[in-house]
Amino acid sequence: MDSKKRNIVISIMIAMFLGAVEGTIITTAIPTIGKELSGLELISWVFSLYLLTSAISTPIYGKLSDLYGRKSTLSVGIVIFLIGSCLCGLSQNMYQLIGFRALQGLGAGAIFTVTYTIVGDVFTLSERAKVQGWVSSVWGIASLAGPFVGGFLIDTLSWHWIFFINIPFGILCIVLLQRNLTESFEKRKHKIDYLGAIVLSLAIISILNGIFSSENSGGMPAYVSELSIALGLALLVAFYFVERKAGEPIVPFEIFTRINTIVNVISLLSSAVLIGIDVYMPIYIQNILGYSPTISGLAMAPMSISWLLSSIILGKAIPRYGEKVVTVFSMLILLVSCALLPTLGTETSLIPVIIYSFIMGFGFGGSFTTLTIVVQSSVDYTRRGAATASNSLLRTLGQTIGVSIFGSIFNLNIVRYFSNLGIRGVDPNKLYSALGTSENMTLYNIKASQISGIHVIFLGLIIIAAVCLMLTFTLKSSLKEEVM
Repeated sequence: MDSKKRNIVISIMIAMFLGAVEGTIITTAIPTIGKELSGLELISWVFSLYLLTSAISTPIYGKLSDLYGRKSTLSVGIVIFLIGSCLCGLSQNMYQLIGFRALQGLGAGAIFTVTYTIVGDVFTLSERAKVQGWVSSVWGIASLAGPFVGGFLIDTLSWHWIFFINIPFGILCIVLLQRNLTESFEKRKHKIDYLGAIVLSLAIISILNGIFSSENSGGMPAYVSELSIALGLALLVAFYFVERKAGEPIVPFEIFTRINTIVNVISLLSSAVLIGIDVYMPIYIQNILGYSPTISGLAMAPMSISWLLSSIILGKAIPRYGEKVVTVFSMLILLVSCALLPTLGTETSLIPVIIYSFIMGFGFGGSFTTLTIVVQSSVDYTRRGAATASNSLLRTLGQTIGVSIFGSIFNLNIVRYFSNLGIRGVDPNKLYSALGTSENMTLYNIKASQISGIHVIFLGLIIIAAVCLMLTFTLKSSLKEEVM
């Protein structure tokens, strides 16, 4: 790999780290921010709006990168992200912070999409798996470094600096990108599909709003959530007809071949498994086993290590054995690791958690890396951005829908557990504040109620992983044929 390629890898890894760490570094700071800005009741919107705007902008950036080039599109996205970061750091109240986080998310949409597209453009098939593994491992690094960096900045400076720290790294990323990435594409006039972008954005907003409101109803009637989701689905149908008539559709439906559709479904489902692990394994480690957040992060670190290793090892196997064999093998490992999760109990040591996380990383690393390569290899340069963006969007939706469903399952099982003990009206979010209010509201029962919900989620992950494994058998091995 020459120096230009190395600098490109560095630039996209920095960009991906900026986008990924914003989801973890703020978790440490949000209690402090909420108190200082007097808006603890609004903290969920700080996360939700960032996710929402990044999801909305993902397919738009994918199409723009096909029309105007990856370098320019990613650079613009990083600039928007940095402006949002700077304004977040200057926020004087919670409403300003929420609005500027939405702007930050608009920039992050480019980072989450165009970085993977650049890898597909610049690197050969044998290099691509290794680089995709490096880029994917950034998420694991961000999940570990985020809380540490956030805590350090708050203790030594102030919460404002968790946003300001992005600026020098973002500028470095843009400089490396502009100096090292060379693109050649036909410059011509383009007709932007504004109507398609608006309809798709409204559809995503409606669906995600329905999901968020069902999880945090705040006394809102249930039908509001159902109507919002129904409206979103109706808008998706309208989006289909809009795109059929568009001269340059923002999502060309030609990219959804049989194989790409299967890959996107697998990506959506496996992303739900990933968010289930990312959210509920730390809850298990901290709330059930009683370890600190730092220990929890360290216990999950092996997953990031094995993720990177499998991306490199299994990535090299794609030209020899084909994507079908590699993906089936990866999903089999993921299913086995999920099947081990129900063995975790209230008295389990930390060793099995570390081992299971390590095994799981092999499954995630091999599958996500291979699926991304399959999507990018199935289309030509002019549609690679749109194809990658669609896959990224479905992964985001998989995580969003998954975490909402898992949250409902978790809370429902806690309520059911205490109902069986004769305690009604339990708020799953206020379990520890209710400790000792009755003879059955003991620490043991609180842990038992949570582990019952976590075990049901673990069973759900097994079912989802099994479905993913079955779908992988329908894939082909075209990449193996391509290099032989």
